[in-house]
Amino acid sequence: MCSHPVWIDTHAHLDAAEFDGGATGVVARARLAGVISGVMPAVERGNFATVQALARQCGWGYALGIHPLYVDRAQESDLEALRQTVEQALPDPLFVGIGEIGLDFFVPALDRDKQQRFYMAQLRIARDFALPVILHVRKSQDSLLAGLRRSGFSAGRPAGIAHAFNGSMQQAQGFMDLGFALGFGGAMTFERALNIRRLLADIPDTVPVLETDAPDIPPVWLYRPRGAPLDAPPAPNSPEQLPRIAHTMAALRGWSLQQTAKQTTANALRALPRLAGVLSAAGIPSAAVTGT
Repeated sequence: MCSHPVWIDTHAHLDAAEFDGGATGVVARARLAGVISGVMPAVERGNFATVQALARQCGWGYALGIHPLYVDRAQESDLEALRQTVEQALPDPLFVGIGEIGLDFFVPALDRDKQQRFYMAQLRIARDFALPVILHVRKSQDSLLAGLRRSGFSAGRPAGIAHAFNGSMQQAQGFMDLGFALGFGGAMTFERALNIRRLLADIPDTVPVLETDAPDIPPVWLYRPRGAPLDAPPAPNSPEQLPRIAHTMAALRGWSLQQTAKQTTANALRALPRLAGVLSAAGIPSAAVTGT
């Protein structure tokens, strides 16, 4: 059993331009900080192969999907390509599910009808292969839930993670009733994020998972680093920040760091069962990091 906390970053885009092709270095620094693994979600057909290759280089898991912010430039044929790529990926121990998919109603210019079509089509792929989903949730909680219910998602089947969750407790309960974990990261480190912090404090132990969404959603200490000009952009987020982010979760939940690490890892493995294969491929027994 591990004597010090170890962590899983359930959501990081290591293929992002901010990392300038240096994903292996990012992962190496994260491992030094105790982040033993993570999940890289794809965002469009054009980066499926990139994400798969990076996952193999880094020993991380990956998910395949078309992100709602990329739907406007996607072709209908991309959905069939996704289905074929998913089927081919099923024997891969690093493949964990469908994602990042969902709905984004925050950006007004996006085509909502096309988003809905792609969302429902990707839920059908997840259902057909009995895979969990990693959901992008932004001003779209109720519509996402409606789609999940229409697609036959229910407690007792692999559900997934509602990433960067920031809805009401009633909406959170809707996702929890379907078996979803809720993702928390840098946003909860801001004291003014009252809704997120209250929600995290009140949900059951078996629900929260940790994530960075690197290079996005930087924690408060990266948003305006000490000594930086007031108009300086936030520093890119990275998985090595996860243990420090976890301190905030521990404080809000009243957990020790060891308890936070074990519980969030167990929650991640429940939400994304194929993560156990990712850990096994790295020679890490699941029981060693969950205490079971």
